[in-house]
Amino acid sequence: MTYHVPVMLKESVDAMNIKPDGTYVDVTFGGGGHTREILSRLGENGRLFSFDQDEDARANAEGIDHPGFTLVESNFRYLARYLKLHGVRQIDALLGDFGVSSHQFDVPERGFSTRFDAALDMRMGLRVAKTAADVVNDYSEKELHRILGMYGELKNAKTVAAAIVSARMSEPIETVNGLKEAIGKFAPRGKENKFFAQVFQGLRIEVNDEMGALEDMLTQCSQVIKPGGRLVAMSYHSLEDRLVKNFIAKGKFYGQVEKDFYGNMLRPFEPVTRKPIVATTEEVEANSRARSAKLRVAERTDLA
Repeated sequence: MTYHVPVMLKESVDAMNIKPDGTYVDVTFGGGGHTREILSRLGENGRLFSFDQDEDARANAEGIDHPGFTLVESNFRYLARYLKLHGVRQIDALLGDFGVSSHQFDVPERGFSTRFDAALDMRMGLRVAKTAADVVNDYSEKELHRILGMYGELKNAKTVAAAIVSARMSEPIETVNGLKEAIGKFAPRGKENKFFAQVFQGLRIEVNDEMGALEDMLTQCSQVIKPGGRLVAMSYHSLEDRLVKNFIAKGKFYGQVEKDFYGNMLRPFEPVTRKPIVATTEEVEANSRARSAKLRVAERTDLA
């Protein structure tokens, strides 16, 4: 728990409708908080596959001795592939707690945080090909404009992209402080922290292809979650939540939901709750990260 304090732990695991002999997936192992809670509700014949591409995951999994537990050291975008490898065709529920763990933010050398000077890394796993420094120094101004506007949701993304390109002409931008110095004058007065957080969010999402991985994983949920099974997804910013919300509502990420001849919606999941579940006031006071969390729950339909 010191590695990462899970948000809405009870609410999210309750939403999975755990059966002692069921088969489950936690696609975001992290510090293992959700995994341990799921395992506490499983019998000896229950199975849980927990995914994480971060090299820290193996150490965090030490001490977990449940016979049905398997740590999958891979990005969750390969969900179906690894389940097939382990002889699993369908599961009873899947839980995803997306975003960056508290530990990743708190370790300076990971480069995720604006609070510490460090190399611009931001990789969620060392097997990720590029770093944030690669993006900052190699991307064109047009590409930087795109990711800062789309993923960082910056209103002045074009100006900031131009400033990065101008600064790197003198010398490469390799560190957190180097990037902050290059763009700091464009931060709105009094909102500097939010500005830098948005820039770092945009870079981090690009480095790890977070939106692409989330789309891949959600699409596979239609195949691997059995009818009546649950999809439980927790997001921390609007980009993630929008993908989850659209997928549950329409069965796809863009466009309108398809309907049959009678006007019935053709979608693989039905929302269990009309609105997302949010953390209690008490939890937000104890864990500020819970403030932006949105938990969505859906149940697999039987389209066959």
